[in-house]
Amino acid sequence: MIPPSSASRRLAVVLSHPTQYYSPWFRWIRERTTIEMRVFYLWDFGVTDRFDPSFNKAFKWDVDLLSGYDYEFVPNVSRNPGPEHFFGFNNPSLSRRLEAWEPTDLLLFGYKWATHIRLILWANRRGIPTMFRGDSHLLGRGDPRLFTRLALSAIFSKFSSFLYVGTANRSYFEAFGVPAAKLFFAPHSVNAALFNREDPAHIEAARNVRAELGVADSAKVVLFAGKLTPAKQPAALLEAFLRIRRPDTVLVFVGDGPENARLRALAEDGRGKGEPARVRFLPFANQSEMPARYLIADLFVLPSQGSYETWGLAVNEAMHMGVPCLVSSRVGCQLDLVTSGKTGWVFDPTEPDALEAALSQAFSELESPERAAELRREVKSRVSEYDYGKTTEGLLAALSARGSKAPHG
Repeated sequence: MIPPSSASRRLAVVLSHPTQYYSPWFRWIRERTTIEMRVFYLWDFGVTDRFDPSFNKAFKWDVDLLSGYDYEFVPNVSRNPGPEHFFGFNNPSLSRRLEAWEPTDLLLFGYKWATHIRLILWANRRGIPTMFRGDSHLLGRGDPRLFTRLALSAIFSKFSSFLYVGTANRSYFEAFGVPAAKLFFAPHSVNAALFNREDPAHIEAARNVRAELGVADSAKVVLFAGKLTPAKQPAALLEAFLRIRRPDTVLVFVGDGPENARLRALAEDGRGKGEPARVRFLPFANQSEMPARYLIADLFVLPSQGSYETWGLAVNEAMHMGVPCLVSSRVGCQLDLVTSGKTGWVFDPTEPDALEAALSQAFSELESPERAAELRREVKSRVSEYDYGKTTEGLLAALSARGSKAPHG
């Protein structure tokens, strides 16, 4: 437990909706610090059944997202709520809710929506220090245009501090003029208690999944888990996998989305005459089911292109399960978590055949049980620094930096 402070801190967190990544962190903060914190949610996505077009189905997360910390939902008057457009988060009563709670500090996730712009201006008028947490990067994008640089520099000047999640994200903030004194490392992290490779329930569930898929114990499993969208490049992975034509390997897709039918057709077309199927498909898996999915894998692949994959928290999850990862150099976490030859492999998505070459290299190295064990050890060691304790250290440092005393470990 972090010892009490003489200063009374009331931290208001403003977040779009409950998520499987942040809710366990909020509980961690409540249990292990003396910060008085309340989360103000702008939407109830994730805790009520709602249709997600990327997954092509209605769902809600099957893990507890609301207990163990203080929160409230602020009415969203948008006709079409969500992050797709500027007025997707339109919560005019938020300032009144915050005034009633009387925060000493704010932590804001996001700035691109109507509610967020109003909140930034409201907090500045009242002199309430506002921290910003985001995970954008400029990987593969080059220098930002002048208008973008001026606009974001103006917005970022309103914040007292920034919680950056990794190397590429820090460079992003620096590109828009954020000084080093305002930058605090609070890495992206996931619930390590859930993603525990030694959990007997996960081991048994993974054994059942492998049997359900008809995958031999000796086969090497490549896993893709997530939304089946073009930006994540599942088709490029499938095509590279089929070209390698190794009979001792199986590719498993977990998820759903607009690319599903195309992937199934490609898998069937790429299957040689009389050849057993080497590609399997599993439907969308809710959060409690994911540890077993990672546990069947020898390799996790996230081949996203463009600036779509700002971090890739699935990589954190896979690594907590001891699985090495193969990622595109456009994935935000790559600079921090995935080092070729140590914790996985990295490829350049702009280079023809680079994904196939990286996949072949991974297969070659994973053939050796000793090499596979070495990779697992490196993976577990690297991801151990990306936990809620380290993330909270960054938050506490940012709170302390504004002059008054904050709880500290």
